Amino acid sequence: MSIASEWNIQQKELKELIGKKETFDKAKDLYLSMHRYLHFSDNDNTLMNQLWEMLDIKDFSIMPTAKDVTIAWNIWHITRIEDLTVNILISNSEQIYNKEWQKKMKVSVNDTGNAMTDDEIMNLSKSIDIEVLKEYRKAVGTQTQSIFSKLKFEDMKRKAEKKGIEKILNEGGVTDHPDSIWLLDFWGKKNVAGIILMPGTRHQIGHINDCYNLKNSINRKKEYYKS
Repeated sequence: MSIASEWNIQQKELKELIGKKETFDKAKDLYLSMHRYLHFSDNDNTLMNQLWEMLDIKDFSIMPTAKDVTIAWNIWHITRIEDLTVNILISNSEQIYNKEWQKKMKVSVNDTGNAMTDDEIMNLSKSIDIEVLKEYRKAVGTQTQSIFSKLKFEDMKRKAEKKGIEKILNEGGVTDHPDSIWLLDFWGKKNVAGIILMPGTRHQIGHINDCYNLKNSINRKKEYYKS
């Protein structure tokens, strides 16, 4: 069974709990637990910790086939989306990513990577400082935990504000390419609960599962060339 398949039971429970005032506290506890498992931890053996320990530095920038992306791209993608949606759309505040992070990470992009070509994905994956990407993901995860801990049930039905959607576009979180800009319409139709469910949990587990699959593909290729 894939990681994503095992996750579906909790995802279904979260969806049921988060929609009712009387079960919202349980939903909050469940979400915080699920979210922690998708991020790095100094105290727990999370899914991200396990993945990171499996990887060699070269693994991050390998695209096994033309149908694949890379592990570095997957981690960049889900972390940028979490940063944008949680901080700008849910918290109505500033995203963590800025010019300082961009410089430290050694990248030239701001957006989520949805519309990147294979060459652009490879350029990002080979240039990005993996350890700084890890620190960025840690910072985003910590911020999300803090923000969600303070949310109330009444916040769940609050829709993403138009000014937040415009802010994401103006700050380069998405581009005007059709494969990127559709995200604004998608997020703009959601309330806070909807953003928490997708992309907050389900989107992330899907891409982390992809990372594990990519690592397996990389290992198979390594074994093939050894034989």
